Amino acid sequence: MPAQTDSFAARLARLQQPDVATTLTGIQHGIERETLRINPHGGIAQTPHPDALGKALTHDWITTDFSEALLEFITPAESDVSKTLTQLHDIHKFVYENLGEERLWPLSMPCYINNQDEIPLAQYGTSNVGKMKTLYRQGLKNRYGAMMQAIAGVHFNFSLPPAFWHRWLLAEGATSVDKENRSAAYFHLIRNYRRLCWMIPYLYGASPALCRSFLQGREGKLPFQTLGKGTCYLPYATSLRMSDLGYTNKAQSGLYICYNQMDKYIASLRKAIRTPSTEFARFAREQEPFEQLNSNVLQIENELYSPIRPKQPTLPLEKPTDALAARGVEYIEVRALDVNPFSSVGIEKSQIYFLDVFLLLCLLEPSADLGPDELAVTEQNLRAVVERGREPGLMLNHGDSQISMHDWAQQLFAKMRSIAAVLDEANDHQCHSEALEQEWRKFSDAQLTPSARLLDMMLESGEDNGLVALKLAERYRQQALTEEYRCYDKDFFVRQAAASRVTQAQVEQQPQAPFAEFLRDYFAQ
Repeated sequence: MPAQTDSFAARLARLQQPDVATTLTGIQHGIERETLRINPHGGIAQTPHPDALGKALTHDWITTDFSEALLEFITPAESDVSKTLTQLHDIHKFVYENLGEERLWPLSMPCYINNQDEIPLAQYGTSNVGKMKTLYRQGLKNRYGAMMQAIAGVHFNFSLPPAFWHRWLLAEGATSVDKENRSAAYFHLIRNYRRLCWMIPYLYGASPALCRSFLQGREGKLPFQTLGKGTCYLPYATSLRMSDLGYTNKAQSGLYICYNQMDKYIASLRKAIRTPSTEFARFAREQEPFEQLNSNVLQIENELYSPIRPKQPTLPLEKPTDALAARGVEYIEVRALDVNPFSSVGIEKSQIYFLDVFLLLCLLEPSADLGPDELAVTEQNLRAVVERGREPGLMLNHGDSQISMHDWAQQLFAKMRSIAAVLDEANDHQCHSEALEQEWRKFSDAQLTPSARLLDMMLESGEDNGLVALKLAERYRQQALTEEYRCYDKDFFVRQAAASRVTQAQVEQQPQAPFAEFLRDYFAQ
């Protein structure tokens, strides 16, 4: 691999080489959109996962996250951005057709919930694998509370094609194109993403407010203001979902997960999974019913809250770190996106085009090792933007000094314009440059950000965020029910649901070891 002193200009020149640039048409994306099922009055649904949607354990497209009421829609990896969004549209349409009077909550922060026991844990059947998934969620509830787990987000999966890696790595001076060099390049990208992640909640944060029921006395030191009957907000916040109230979990603040090399990342994550926690030991039980998978700092890898993850598809019962060790990084999962309330499917096409450019910037920028001190600085910058991102003159830490967020963004956008031009030429369109300029306008005028637009809707109407969200939910429901399928049809999803039922039944018909023995063997591997 090249020396870390290699400049952005030099790496951009390599990207511009025709044999490299032409491979960029093969960039693949996938979307994972989470959304709460709600009743017509805006409360969290108490009904089980609708049988017509299939089995959450074995369905490739429609599953559940923490709760029976927290749906997750998954699109496969595709290079055509329009196809990805039409697939997501069709999933939404099929789901709406099978929800009866229920709706889908269009915000990241949850609806009114009186107490956490109203949030039903996701159920996955009688197999040991299914029981393990539910027990993991019970552990999350015990450790962090169910309210936090009811937050919804959009995960963006991104991968560069094999042809790109073959030409890019050789142009970078690698002597071979293998999983180690490819993974090292993805970790190069990940380190820079952590440094620049503050930009994502500024541009796409859409949770400046929340229902007071979410706080349950956890206001902390945040200077909340109120509106309506029970809405709390911060005037300059962008993404309370990404604040200490949400996915940024204080219980994991002492963890240092190393992003410098894949083997060190795997080792630091495995250490957290194997390290006993005195705090979580109070949930330990010697026999069923268990209260968590184990009493370690992390039950499993997925418990780590991070705005980005290196990913490799897993085989049945394979741990994510084992998959990475065996086959390297296949794609990355961007986890800092709020649900876009101004899109019926939670994300817009322009966001995908922008993220292509942004992630390539992270690949092209020099990327020195990221130590604990600098990682803490990235967290400080992220916290500043999620809590005060639209504050005029906001300053961020940059190297040994501070820089205004606007000036830093201006420097980064100048570089991204060159990258967008390469992507546009390769794809014979202007979509990347147009998306980039659309996002730049948000730095010129903070009132164009989703967080400002949503907060303005509430302040101008004097309505709670719950009422605003309920109106959006009904609009999107009617829209989905009246529109046609675009990529698939109803029969396709009916067949998918039927196949998931058959697959789950086959899993449950297999001989099952005692559950305690199954867990012991799983963690002993």
